[in-house]
Amino acid sequence: MNFMALAWNILPKLMEGAVITIQLTIIAITIGIIIGIPTALGRVYGNRIIYVLCSFFVEIIRGTPLLTQLFILYFGLPSVGIMLSPFTAAMLGLGINSAAYQAEYFRGAIQSIKKEQLIAAYSIGMNQTQAIRHIVLPQMFRLVIPSWSNELIYLLKYSSMAYMIQAPEIMSQGRLIASRNFRTFEVFIIVALIYLVLVSILSKILDIMENKFRIPGL
Repeated sequence: MNFMALAWNILPKLMEGAVITIQLTIIAITIGIIIGIPTALGRVYGNRIIYVLCSFFVEIIRGTPLLTQLFILYFGLPSVGIMLSPFTAAMLGLGINSAAYQAEYFRGAIQSIKKEQLIAAYSIGMNQTQAIRHIVLPQMFRLVIPSWSNELIYLLKYSSMAYMIQAPEIMSQGRLIASRNFRTFEVFIIVALIYLVLVSILSKILDIMENKFRIPGL
């Protein structure tokens, strides 16, 4: 079987894995946003206790390997009676890991907003919550797109680590196929090409978003 015939033969199974990869990426980036924004706000506007807790979370997650975190969730939690499926463990692991990095991107975007804008908001009667909601967050979302887009692309590629806990994404499907036909080199070349296509499409979408929401003059 030549390369093209092999690719055509295994592509359906790899595409099943690609769907899982896309699902993992979308869910994980969403978890990262949900956790990352409050964490960033806590580090910028929180009191000392909130600041310490948020900083502790960020440093612990960023200071430990993603693979270790996945192993703790999938292999470690059963020892305390918590059983997670491979997909759920991968989803949570990738999401929590991404949250720590996204929190730093959000924090940087928040701190780039001039403090005079908050002073002006307070002067017209807004409290801190209103100022954050109506002034800080809308600008933060637009300013963070370039750095956040890198996180999304990295997350798509890092999802390949989920094969280590048996999640049925692209790498896992590729490894299974290669173990059956012993065409390891060709199989993983095809896997790499699928990742390349996915990243290229995602990069194009993010470029469109960045141009659409770019703040003129910045």
